[in-house]
Amino acid sequence: MDWLQVVVLAVVQGLTEFLPISSSAHLILVPVLTTWEDQGLAFDVALHLGSLSAVVIYFRQEIWKMVVSSLTAVRGKGVDEDARLAFWVTIATLPVCIVGFLFHDFISGYMRSTFIIGISLIAFGLLLGYADWKMRGTRSEYQLTLKDVLIIGGAQVLALIPGTSRSGITMTAALMVGMNREGAARFSFLLSIPVIVLAGGLEAVNLLKAPHLIDVPAMLVGALLSGISAYLCIHYFLVVIKKLGMQPFVAYRVLFGAWLLWFFHF
Repeated sequence: MDWLQVVVLAVVQGLTEFLPISSSAHLILVPVLTTWEDQGLAFDVALHLGSLSAVVIYFRQEIWKMVVSSLTAVRGKGVDEDARLAFWVTIATLPVCIVGFLFHDFISGYMRSTFIIGISLIAFGLLLGYADWKMRGTRSEYQLTLKDVLIIGGAQVLALIPGTSRSGITMTAALMVGMNREGAARFSFLLSIPVIVLAGGLEAVNLLKAPHLIDVPAMLVGALLSGISAYLCIHYFLVVIKKLGMQPFVAYRVLFGAWLLWFFHF
């Protein structure tokens, strides 16, 4: 891998992992628009580790409170809002883990077409726009109910369809159950932690089964750049949605999806 490839892939991964615009849709363009060879599984694991580090560092205080409160609850000393939030994150993660495990081969083998990605970008982008415009409420991530969590967790399964965007569909569902923009985004980001851990763990297992040559310097730089870009993405996304809402991302998704369909299929 040359260093330009390392930088481009790391920044694309870091930015698109958390914006509601689909990382798979953007990463598919890299080999199309360049002559670069596949970056390899080891590099993918490094990029995911960088993104994971970013979200954990950004929400370190919230995560610490959730861990401490969860341990307190396990000891039978009461359940506060932080322990409840940790429980909600766990519950909302289960559906995508189960479905992803059962249908991983089918999804990776038959659903990664540019047509599906383009349609998903447009359809789920418009759904996000509707949810932000008509359905959003005032509740934060600390005011969720079990019903809300099951709806958001069920919606996260749709993220297995390339082009949907995990962050996009979870924010859409969160807005539809009456959360405010910041609460929807923050809960979506917290949900990304177990998902990235599990997805990265699966990739690491596959890497051990079929070892590849590992470019350690490229992996370290890629993880660092992915982490920095992801951290900045999370920070400024939360700032932008307070002022502009989700509509700029909806417009981007629709235009990008239409371009993909035109470029590859017309």
